[in-house]
Amino acid sequence: MTDHKKPMRARIENMRNMTPAERRAAVCAAAHLDQADNATLAGADILPLDVANGMIENVIGKFELPMGVATNFVVNGKDYLVPMVVEEPSVVAAASYMAKLVAQNGGFTAHAEQPIMRAQIQILHLSDPFGAKQRLLEQRNALIEKANSRDKVLIGLGGGCKDIEVHIFEQSPIGPMAVLHLLVDVRDAMGANTVNTMAEMLAPDVERITGGTVRLRILSNLADLRIVRAKAELDPATLDTKTLKGRDVCKGIVEACALAIIDPYRAATHNKGIMNGIDPVVLATGNDWRAIEAGAHAYAARNGRYTSLTRWEISTTGNLVGTIELPMSLGLVGGATKTHPAAQAALRMLNVESSGELAEITAAVGLAQNMAALRALSTEGIQRGHMTLHARNIAITAGASGPDIDRIAKALADSGDVSVDNAKTLISGKK
Repeated sequence: MTDHKKPMRARIENMRNMTPAERRAAVCAAAHLDQADNATLAGADILPLDVANGMIENVIGKFELPMGVATNFVVNGKDYLVPMVVEEPSVVAAASYMAKLVAQNGGFTAHAEQPIMRAQIQILHLSDPFGAKQRLLEQRNALIEKANSRDKVLIGLGGGCKDIEVHIFEQSPIGPMAVLHLLVDVRDAMGANTVNTMAEMLAPDVERITGGTVRLRILSNLADLRIVRAKAELDPATLDTKTLKGRDVCKGIVEACALAIIDPYRAATHNKGIMNGIDPVVLATGNDWRAIEAGAHAYAARNGRYTSLTRWEISTTGNLVGTIELPMSLGLVGGATKTHPAAQAALRMLNVESSGELAEITAAVGLAQNMAALRALSTEGIQRGHMTLHARNIAITAGASGPDIDRIAKALADSGDVSVDNAKTLISGKK
């Protein structure tokens, strides 16, 4: 279990050169995790097959991905070690390095809004959709009261249905329709089951009030009332390289972001890089990464044109300022967060106290990942760093094992030919 009274250390020296077991021990020591969590995070048969069989249908086994830990994250003045489940090289390293630079400038600041989710009730066959809207709004209090009538635990925690909205679509392929939105504070849950249950319960009342026919009754993954924002501000000197001044790197980052702001073709790749950081945290904590992806990309297009989820600017003092804003429907209770042992251990590693805190950390990781990509693109190019780390995969594919993996990977990167054929030649000793 995590000791909440002891402060966590986000910085772990020389982690790159440790063995997996040494890294795990260092992480557990820094996060004050016990030996049970150490064993769980090792990943060997941590998910019993009978538990897996109860999680989804037609289970035949289990599928594993690497779990890494991003270090150096300081968010709202608190240190975090961030678990990340991902198969792509460079992601964890890039996030950790950018977090280190941001930490030198005070760390990330972030704020998550209230965990309000939407449930939609689609109403068809209306001859007077605007009249139906008025009748629903007149019954606002009764509908809210009924929606909150069954989940006493959620109400006791301060959550529950807080309001309703009615959206009218005068034209559609099947004629006019109205859509009732329930706005529900789901507290520390992701909220899908809660809002879906409320929508199902209210459907007969909605039909009675409107005279229409209810069809869909389901949550929306565009959680535009559950927004999280994160910011990083860096002195340009922090970004000095051997060949470039930090102010020039900052200028390059701002110019690279500008293309993503105006061009959907670039924005798609730009935002994919952001999700390279966000999705691994969502996966590690047992949350629904498809919901986060859907909400993020829908939010990026909310004004009718797909654009960047981040903005990078130069402040009046000359500092580089990066911000991110997106929906973040994460939970600490329910679903795989409570059934998967590794997800539970990951949450203990993070030592978060609310779904909002988890959202703030996750957004900060997304911003760090975006900063890493833009920094690489505006300096040496994305491929150099990426291929250096990808060389490990190529070395393994070619047959390298143990200490030879790093040796062959370094030789591949130094040669500039990161290919399986070259790796096999290096392994055979012909070079």
